Amino acid sequence: MRELSLREHWVLGLYGVLMRLAEPLLRRKLARRARAEPGYAEAVPERFGHYTQPAETAQALVWLHAVSLGETLAAGLLLKAWRERQPGLRVLLTHGTATGRAEGRKLLRPGDVQVWQPWDSPQAVQRFLRHFKPRLGVLMETEVWPQLVAGAQAQGLPLWLVNARLSDKTLQQAQRWPALARPAYAGLSAALAQSEADAQRLRQLGTRVEAVLGNLKFDAQPNEELLALARAQQLQRPVLMFASSREGEEALLLQALAAGACKHVQVLLVPRHPQRFDEVARLAEAAGWTVSRRSTWGTGLERMPAPAPGTLWLGDSLGEMALYYGLSQLALLGGSFLPLGGQNLIEAAACACPVVMGPHTFNFSEVAEQALAEGAAWRVLDLVQALEAAAGLMRPERQAQAAQAAQAFALRHRGTAERTANMLELQHQRG
Repeated sequence: MRELSLREHWVLGLYGVLMRLAEPLLRRKLARRARAEPGYAEAVPERFGHYTQPAETAQALVWLHAVSLGETLAAGLLLKAWRERQPGLRVLLTHGTATGRAEGRKLLRPGDVQVWQPWDSPQAVQRFLRHFKPRLGVLMETEVWPQLVAGAQAQGLPLWLVNARLSDKTLQQAQRWPALARPAYAGLSAALAQSEADAQRLRQLGTRVEAVLGNLKFDAQPNEELLALARAQQLQRPVLMFASSREGEEALLLQALAAGACKHVQVLLVPRHPQRFDEVARLAEAAGWTVSRRSTWGTGLERMPAPAPGTLWLGDSLGEMALYYGLSQLALLGGSFLPLGGQNLIEAAACACPVVMGPHTFNFSEVAEQALAEGAAWRVLDLVQALEAAAGLMRPERQAQAAQAAQAFALRHRGTAERTANMLELQHQRG
């Protein structure tokens, strides 16, 4: 175990004090979030290490932390492969967001436990670890918290970062606080990186990278029922989807559309965050659009309106991205047209929906570059250029070629779940 320097001890201690003092602010933030998403009001004491689950029922658990919806979906792929090897595996599943927790319920089996991620104060972390006493900790993708890692080290808990990614931006931020970030990353037992570039960045922070295994999300199978439902629709106009749009991007899209580009397409707008559905609907209506919401179409799309000029479709449902991608001939990648880092394009590719992305894809830079190289995606500078590119890419022959390339790209990179489960099973058996 790496010994902390005197400065690192001091900085970690100060950080712990600040996090403890910030607990009232977190409570107020959760109360605000709960007005739009009631899930944030659920079991709030768990955030601070207070549990209703008896400690004696929670022994010999593997702790799996998946902060939000995307990480929880990836965790589900890993768990499926892992449980095929160890059918009796018992899991302590933690999350930080309401959407992640709701999705995580689907993964639970008898004997599993689900609670909120502990707030990163020394007291909450210690209560969490002492109560559940997991034998192995598995963090998904980017979830490295200083007190959490320090607490695991103090308890002798092996802590692995899997499907690990680290962007250049995050590396630069971490390097600005080396006395806090380096002990956290170096304190991990091991990491399984998505790409060699991620591995190199993790090593710069002192992480022991055990292997580069690829991205778990390539192993996701699109919902075939939703895809079939979408493809059964006889639409007279091609559909252009703005997938997982973020705040500020919808206004830019509406401005670009007002300039007259892509008049021949049906626009489908799917905001990233459900609490913004009403806000985005109002924004589109204020710009002169008639908004038709997915929530009014019926479960079998029996009330879905025919594509029409001046009508914007709003995807205001959860868990139906396969339906939206199946309806669409092309997707614009949310989060990439403002400096937000972009969303993951793998699900779009798996649904044979090619992607046009903006310049900001630093959260998923390796996947974005792979998709570009393999003809599954195109990059533009802004949403005006995106609509210009879409007009050409949505021509039937070109769109068919792009859809085939996107699906081939998704299929080519599968297998990470099996490789990750193999390595974690060995670690679990050693523990």
